[in-house]
Amino acid sequence: MEKTFHIENRKALYSSINEPALVIMFSGHAPRKTADEYYPFFANRNFVYMTGVESPGTILMAEVDGSCIRETMFILPKDPLEERWTGRRLSPDEVMEKSGIANIEYTESFEKKFDKLISSGKYTVLYLDFDKLTRNEPDNEAFQLSETVKKLYPFMNQRNLLPYIKSLRTVKKQCEIDAMKKAEEITRAGIVAMMKASKPGMYEYQYKAEFDYTLAQHGVLSPAFPSIVSAGSNNFYLHYYDYRGQALDGDMVLNDVGACYDNECNDVSRGWPCNGKFSERQKLLYNCAYNTSEYMFKLIKPGMPMADVDATIKKYNYEQLKEISVCKSYDEIGKYMWHGGAHHVGYDVHDVVDESGLIIPGMVFCVDVGIYHEDWGIGFRIEDNCLVTEDGCINLSAETPRTIEEIEDIMR
Repeated sequence: MEKTFHIENRKALYSSINEPALVIMFSGHAPRKTADEYYPFFANRNFVYMTGVESPGTILMAEVDGSCIRETMFILPKDPLEERWTGRRLSPDEVMEKSGIANIEYTESFEKKFDKLISSGKYTVLYLDFDKLTRNEPDNEAFQLSETVKKLYPFMNQRNLLPYIKSLRTVKKQCEIDAMKKAEEITRAGIVAMMKASKPGMYEYQYKAEFDYTLAQHGVLSPAFPSIVSAGSNNFYLHYYDYRGQALDGDMVLNDVGACYDNECNDVSRGWPCNGKFSERQKLLYNCAYNTSEYMFKLIKPGMPMADVDATIKKYNYEQLKEISVCKSYDEIGKYMWHGGAHHVGYDVHDVVDESGLIIPGMVFCVDVGIYHEDWGIGFRIEDNCLVTEDGCINLSAETPRTIEEIEDIMR
């Protein structure tokens, strides 16, 4: 993203704070070391959304006083020996170029400056991003600072930034939608590669290798989330990461995958017979899920309660399953539908948003229809990404083969 994207995000955040306050956000700890190896670092997504910086040990501090905003970014200093092991650290100029923040200091000065600002008496409110589930989560710097402030500066009132950030991240800007569309193209290429390579006897790790290779050829070095690729009876494990199963003739292959482009994630699921030809039972169930998905993309529009998406998917799919005599009553739907049908995507694959109200233009969320018929040995899901427009919605992943005819044609 261009730095203007992050500058605008911060301006919107600060404008929601109606009192003199300090705002502090953390990128996350430096990679932890075991022996002479380091765990890969993954920056806090709220921090990246606000700054564009993905370096470890980085801190954003903003002094907010009405229209007067003073920002400082604290970064790790250059350290040739440490960088020899963990890679080159960004320079102050590079951080400035990414974030649009002109005042760059090193992290060693953070505590002193923080103490000076609080001791000045100008600020009695501190905003932190409490984005973790509990205080006991590892590397939770916001809670660590919060506890320190309680002890040393008990007069400071603490507020949570997360509700404000959720509100901002709920509606995607055009640059985010453009990046998502690019991610969809790459995901499509990866799924099509798996479909074309598919044959009886193929192992799940071979399907995954096709997807990973295709992403790498498009400059995507890791997927948006750990890929789910399963076959046959392994399709009945919803979050399956073993990859050692084998697709036998007649088995369905299930994938739940996504690329991440310019920090924007997507999440797409497809199911297909490994031999390239749907059986009659596979067709029956697949059409139930497909018809439900198509119905939802015609129905979703601004003003619809977000909570209704899951409920409507389940009710409509039940009617489809009832029509083919799989379900007799709605009480049985839980036997065949095991998970929810919608979650937002963006800087996280399960995006941090406000989903408590009505659907509004600019939202992007998944429409996920899963059917799991253990007696027939058939399990799969059709999951697409829905962009809400002013008067309806668009299926961003519609070009990824999704009808029986499209899938069989690709595999043929």
